[in-house]
Amino acid sequence: MIHVCFAGITGWTAPPLVAALDAADDLTLTAGVSRSAAGRTLADAVGSSADGRVYATVAEALDSAPVDVLIDYTSAAAVKDNVWTAVRAGVHAVVGSSGLTADDYEELDALARAHGAGVIAAGNFSVMAALLRRSAALAAEHLDHWEIIDYASATKPDVPSGTARELAETLGAVRTPTPAVPLQDLHGPVEARGAEIAGTRVHSVRLPSYSVTTEIVFGGPGERLVMRHDPDPYVTGTLLAARHAHEAPGVRRGLDSLLFGG
Repeated sequence: MIHVCFAGITGWTAPPLVAALDAADDLTLTAGVSRSAAGRTLADAVGSSADGRVYATVAEALDSAPVDVLIDYTSAAAVKDNVWTAVRAGVHAVVGSSGLTADDYEELDALARAHGAGVIAAGNFSVMAALLRRSAALAAEHLDHWEIIDYASATKPDVPSGTARELAETLGAVRTPTPAVPLQDLHGPVEARGAEIAGTRVHSVRLPSYSVTTEIVFGGPGERLVMRHDPDPYVTGTLLAARHAHEAPGVRRGLDSLLFGG
């Protein structure tokens, strides 16, 4: 049995994940982390059938309950402290929160290897999002013009989303796209051309009614290829990662590291 602590247990991703953890026969929810619900039982706070309580911090949860894997769906402001705390305790981690940079993951990889902890991090734990990332990387081997559009709710403070950042970094490992008009030759504010992430221009849209949606547009003479992923609850991929995080120390980026072995 794999004992799970869920950080962000009162957040918007929690209801379907809590229900799936309750239904799993090889995973059990032993603790939650939420400052607003700290001190309450899991049953009272989120309607879980599991025994256990909600704590204000990951450190308190690890001191009070058996935990093999931390699942983190918190925020850009909280994720680093949560995951570093877990890894230093030798606890494996599944990171669904955005906000960590490539440098953060390099630091986390060294820390996780030193403590024998496995970390699986993805901007999106949807199986279809992993397929988008894989397909886009394949397309980038043959096409040399693309840009990413990153959609999320009006209240999401971090830009771009972890999904879009991860996709840009994946493509950057394949090749750098051929630039359009150089920024220094533009007429008007350069910010209108988006931010550069690993060589890719990324445009973040923040409006009510959106969840995290990622679109990549490849352009060529007289034609376009558009790949777009609209969100799902992330449940299948998150539980898959929780089951396999222990298999290798260090950081593995993207759900495709499990689906495709690389």
